[in-house]
Amino acid sequence: MQTLSKEELKLRMEEVYGKIKEGKLFIHPTDTIYGLGCDATNPESVDKIREMKKRPKDSAMSIIAPSKNWIKENCEITKEGEEWLRKLPGPYTLILKLKNKDAVADNVNPGLNSLGVRMPDHWVADFVESIGVPIITTSANVSGKSFMTRMQDLDNELKGGIDFVIYEGVKKGKPSTLINLSKGKTEVKER
Repeated sequence: MQTLSKEELKLRMEEVYGKIKEGKLFIHPTDTIYGLGCDATNPESVDKIREMKKRPKDSAMSIIAPSKNWIKENCEITKEGEEWLRKLPGPYTLILKLKNKDAVADNVNPGLNSLGVRMPDHWVADFVESIGVPIITTSANVSGKSFMTRMQDLDNELKGGIDFVIYEGVKKGKPSTLINLSKGKTEVKER
């Protein structure tokens, strides 16, 4: 498992992008905590994350969207949704109705017509925009265990399946707030 700083990532962008397109799993920083990620259009990689985290096969995962335009092209945006989109980037996961089922692999949101989308207030959003594909973002932990806020928190059960970690020191956040806009009314859930 390789550890990269933001500066090293910039110098090795093509190599890192190649690894992501190959289906490699990685840990990335956000504006809240560290996330476990992969190319959200690659069903095999999504399955690997689900297995590593020991998450049920029917549980949905969120993505970091490459841009607001990507969100508008692939999700239904209501008037309230527009208001929340204006608040991005930020520490929110917007759950929106999905209008383009091919935007992500089917196993990202199994059996659902909605998708959790993030645009962190963090340089990682620019990284995702530069590679142009949605990236899975789920807390870097085994389900039910503490989430990762520093390298020492990285669960040994995850280490073997991770190709690289983009590390920038201790995070003092908590998981993003869920804003469910997919049911006709807005539901806010702090985590």
